[in-house]
Amino acid sequence: DPCWQTLLSEYVTAIAWSSQGFLAVASAAGEVILWDGSENADFQVLQEVTDTSIDCLDFSYDGQFLAVGGQNGEVKVWRMGEAVELVATLDNSPQWIDKLSWSPTEALLAFNLGRYVQVWDATTQSVIATLAFEASSVLAMEWRPNGSQIAVAGDSGIMVWDRDDWDEDPYFLAMGSASIAIAWSKDSKYLASSNLDYTITVLEWLNPYPWVMRGFSGKVRNLTWSDSLSGNTPVLAASCSEAIVTWKKSPDDQEGWNPQVLELHTGTIQDLAFRPHSLLLASTGDDAWLCLVEKGKNLAQVLDGAANGYACLAWHPQGQRIAAGGQGGELQVWQASKRGKGFG
Repeated sequence: DPCWQTLLSEYVTAIAWSSQGFLAVASAAGEVILWDGSENADFQVLQEVTDTSIDCLDFSYDGQFLAVGGQNGEVKVWRMGEAVELVATLDNSPQWIDKLSWSPTEALLAFNLGRYVQVWDATTQSVIATLAFEASSVLAMEWRPNGSQIAVAGDSGIMVWDRDDWDEDPYFLAMGSASIAIAWSKDSKYLASSNLDYTITVLEWLNPYPWVMRGFSGKVRNLTWSDSLSGNTPVLAASCSEAIVTWKKSPDDQEGWNPQVLELHTGTIQDLAFRPHSLLLASTGDDAWLCLVEKGKNLAQVLDGAANGYACLAWHPQGQRIAAGGQGGELQVWQASKRGKGFG
C-alpha cells in the first residue's frame, strides 16, 4: 500500500521532489500542493483551483525555490522555508508555458515562450537571456547536468547554448525532422533525442557523428538515463506506445548500442525514470500499472491504484520513495521496504 496518498480535483500534470524531500504536485485544474514528506502530515495548498492548467514544475537544485508554469502564461516562483513565500510572478500571457527547468548548479530558471527560451535569475529576479529557437516552437529543453549548457529542441534539430556566453551562437545538431524529447546522461557525456521520424539520436558531446536508432513503430515519447553504469556507460531507456527499449553501449564503438525490448504494459506509457543510484527502471501509463524493472530486463514489482491510468512519476532524490500521479487526480507515494524487497 502507498505510505501517503491524496486526491486532486483533476489530472495530475506534473510532480517533483526537492533535494530536501518535499513533494510538489500540480493538476490540470491549476492547483499546486506541497507535501513535506511526513506520513501523517497534510499537504499545503500553494495555489487553489484556477481552471487553467499548470503543466510544469521544478525545484531548484538546492531546494530553495519551486517554480510552476501553465496555460495562463504565468511563471510563479515560491521560496521554501518555514513559511513558503511567493517571490515572483512572471506574466507572459498569452503564451502557454509548458516547459521549465532550473539549472542543476545555480538559481537560474529556463522556460519556453513560443519560439524562445528565457533564462531568469532568481538572485537578481531578472531575465538574463532570451534564446531564439526560430525554426519552431520549443518542443523540449534540458540543462546539461554539469550546468554548463542548455539544450533546446524543436523542428529541424537541437540548439545548445553555453551558460558562460548567452550571446555566442549556439551549437546546432541538425535532424531530418523535429526533435520532440531530449535527455542528457547524468555524466554530461551523451545527449539523446527522440525525433518525429521515429528515430532516436545519441550524440557523444562534441563528436560530430551521432548514433541513430531506428525501427520504432511510432514516436518515442519518453527518454531517460540511468545514473548508475552498466559497464562503463549509463543505460538509456525509451518508450514508444506500450513498449520500452533499453540500450547499453557496446565496449566497441563500431557496434554502438545494444537494445533490449520490454513489453510489460497494455496501454500507452506516459512516463519512465531510473531510480537514483540504481538500474531499477519505473514506468507507468494508461493501463494504471507502475512497473519496476531490474537491470533493464526483469520485472520486479507492479504497483497500481489509479483507476483511469497514471500520468507521471517521480523518484525521491535518495530513491527510497516513488510518487505517481493519476489521470483522475490520484497521487500516491510508496516507500521502499526496510528489508530491501520492493515498495509498498
